[in-house]
Amino acid sequence: MIVEVPRWTNAKMEIATEEPLNPIKHDTKKGKLRYVANIFPHKGYIWNYGALPQTWEDPNHTDNLTGCCGDNDPIDVCEIGSKIRSSGEIIQVKVLGVLALVDEGETDWKIIAISADDPEAQKIHDIDDVKKHKPGYLEATIDWFQLYKVPDGKPENHFAFNGEFKNKDFAVEIIKSTHEHWKALLHKKVDGGAIKCTNILVSDSPFCCSEEDARSIVQSAPAFMNGDPVSPEVHSWYFFPK
Repeated sequence: MIVEVPRWTNAKMEIATEEPLNPIKHDTKKGKLRYVANIFPHKGYIWNYGALPQTWEDPNHTDNLTGCCGDNDPIDVCEIGSKIRSSGEIIQVKVLGVLALVDEGETDWKIIAISADDPEAQKIHDIDDVKKHKPGYLEATIDWFQLYKVPDGKPENHFAFNGEFKNKDFAVEIIKSTHEHWKALLHKKVDGGAIKCTNILVSDSPFCCSEEDARSIVQSAPAFMNGDPVSPEVHSWYFFPK
């Protein structure tokens, strides 16, 4: 998974799919940076939150399980390990299960996973193991997703399957399905709308570019670190270390 939001933080960091090379950015709405509210008794996001690369929830595809179209993003991951991760970190995870959130009429799958190097990973293999070894965590997850938009004046979210967490095998099938949608997107078999599919790894994709082109894209983008602008030299070193 790619970590977007570290546990216990509030800034709504997201993969910016409509920008070339899809950087992680602090999401904005009406020109203002977005934050999630603290939902008592929780502080910020209650897991390391991020996405699985090479997946896409197609907004033009109606999921036959939920009856809703996809949310136009990579599939989300809630990583429940003990370590607080960093935004942009890439970690190998064990898939444990999945929750089907219906967010404003869109299917928004939430994969439950644990980092493969977590001390508890060797005894947690499926969603029932989460219930056994981390009691209350899944209930807190339901509570969080149901209520996190209420402070912004929106109604409570709802879930498919009456909020039941599906097991690992079910989750893997969802991942496979969203991976197929991603492959169709990268090979221009479906309309991705405003999504920028520029990449350097999928060689048979019409969106594939050279590393030099990717370097130019990064170097031409506005650069900030810790909220402050940085020089092009620092920007280049940070993204393409020698």
